[in-house]
Amino acid sequence: MKPVKNEFLPAIVKKFQFEGQYVGILPYGSGHINDTFSVFFQLEERTRRYILQRINTNVFRKPAELMENVIGVTRYLHGAIAAAGGDPLRETLNLVPTKDGAFYYVDEDGGYWRSYLFIENTVTLQQTRSKEEFYNSARSFGRFQMLLADYPAATLHETIPLFHNTPNRILQFKESLAADVKGRAAGVKEEIDFVLQREEYTHLLVDMQEQGNLPLRVTHNDTKLNNVLIDSETGKGICVIDLDTVMPGLSLYDFGDSIRFGASTAAEDEQDLSKVHFDIGLFEAYTRGFLEVAGKVLTNAEIQSLPDGAKMMTLECGIRFLADYLAGDTYFKISRKGHNLDRARTQFRLVEEMEQQWDIMAKIVGYYCK
Repeated sequence: MKPVKNEFLPAIVKKFQFEGQYVGILPYGSGHINDTFSVFFQLEERTRRYILQRINTNVFRKPAELMENVIGVTRYLHGAIAAAGGDPLRETLNLVPTKDGAFYYVDEDGGYWRSYLFIENTVTLQQTRSKEEFYNSARSFGRFQMLLADYPAATLHETIPLFHNTPNRILQFKESLAADVKGRAAGVKEEIDFVLQREEYTHLLVDMQEQGNLPLRVTHNDTKLNNVLIDSETGKGICVIDLDTVMPGLSLYDFGDSIRFGASTAAEDEQDLSKVHFDIGLFEAYTRGFLEVAGKVLTNAEIQSLPDGAKMMTLECGIRFLADYLAGDTYFKISRKGHNLDRARTQFRLVEEMEQQWDIMAKIVGYYCK
């Protein structure tokens, strides 16, 4: 995908139904996937902003299907929020149509562009600073699950096929291990054994879903703290953003990925494992917030399996990092030698500590599901 040329942007802006007099456009945000810009328009007494994005078609190979998902989910959320007495212009993303009435524009190079209304007076957080913030993010993602509980998840496209199919991740790991293209396997025997000892466990959630014990739901699949817009005045989470990975899945994926990312005491690539711990207090705060909202629609099997969601997503992520390390660091960007190995080790340390505190995790879930 070619870099966006600045002189090309005003022509893209003209393709959308923006209100007011065009003022200018600037790069926006810290995302690493899509090209994102803030577009400024002048109305009579104020400036209005929009978000303009070019979808990364190297990552998302079927952008039209991705946009079908986004259109369907945002329309549904708009109606559900309005019916609940909320503000659908603030509590969900709203697509801006093109001049032709579509919700995305395809440029002459095959680039896919879309625009959203800009939600003012909000911030995003890059890491968990307190239990209260983590609790608020849990309520936001829990509400996302609750509002979409009746959405026909099977009608959504898989924007990244088999994304959270952990048995498939094991197969990819074994392929990287067998090939050992960089001759690294001998130096990471402990990490390899850690994965293989848990191979049977990796089938648990997929098997439960196939047996009909876990329902297919609309899942976000990237439930990091920075994908919630926080109201600048109240500090409450008001809108879940970055819907590119919305697809059919398990509620446990979203819960688990939040815990994996937010309930750790260290960065994902921390080299000093003595700093890496699973924070049971943060797990409790998130579980409380998530179940206060999503608990109304989740099944008993889903609720009781929440600890498995946390462990599975953390284990899966570690497996992916280790597989990429063995394959020569071809997928995840690295900035130092052994970067992906460091990442894998932090995830495995979290898995170990979850296993050590398993009974406590189960008791917390049981307490807040009452």
